[in-house]
Amino acid sequence: MNTIMRKSMLTALGLSVTGAIAAGPIADAMDTTVTPATTTVAAVAQAEKPGDKPAAEKLIPHGVTGAQSRIDISDEQKGNVKAIVEATKAAGMDERAAVIAVATSLQESKLENLGHLGDRNDHDSQGLFQQRPSSGWGSVEQITDPHYSTTAFLKGLAQVDGWQEMPLTVAAQTVQVSAYPDKYAQWESQAADLVAEQWNS
Repeated sequence: MNTIMRKSMLTALGLSVTGAIAAGPIADAMDTTVTPATTTVAAVAQAEKPGDKPAAEKLIPHGVTGAQSRIDISDEQKGNVKAIVEATKAAGMDERAAVIAVATSLQESKLENLGHLGDRNDHDSQGLFQQRPSSGWGSVEQITDPHYSTTAFLKGLAQVDGWQEMPLTVAAQTVQVSAYPDKYAQWESQAADLVAEQWNS
């Protein structure tokens, strides 16, 4: 997509076009009520029993793109995956939305709820999604709360027309406006595995 077309699309969605990671929410992150797109599957799939894993086509409907990366996950990181999954369900969004959110957090913070990193910080980015208070994502206290930050991310995702049909990295980048737009794709497989473990647990 050429730069002019991309800027036009992002401007139409209300995104600020900058090179910074998580430059700003599509809409006011202070109101974290997610209104899913009409084609989004709402809430939890019916008739699934606790312990059942979602079908692969719900998690990765288009297959993965490119080489995949994987990291070892600590109990704390697993807790953050669980928080992302719970926030996704509370927002009435489906397993695919959770996979996109987990993959985004894997890229942005390796699923760690990061505070300010001093000289190593990218501007004022913090939390699981490296959201920036100065760009309207919320206060430091809010964006370092896993439920709030996930809900803010999902609110942005729900406003991206056709996100369900996009490659994961395109959907994530449209919300995050990262300087490294293709990096999200490498986490799709691990994100799907993590969501599969947590979705009906």
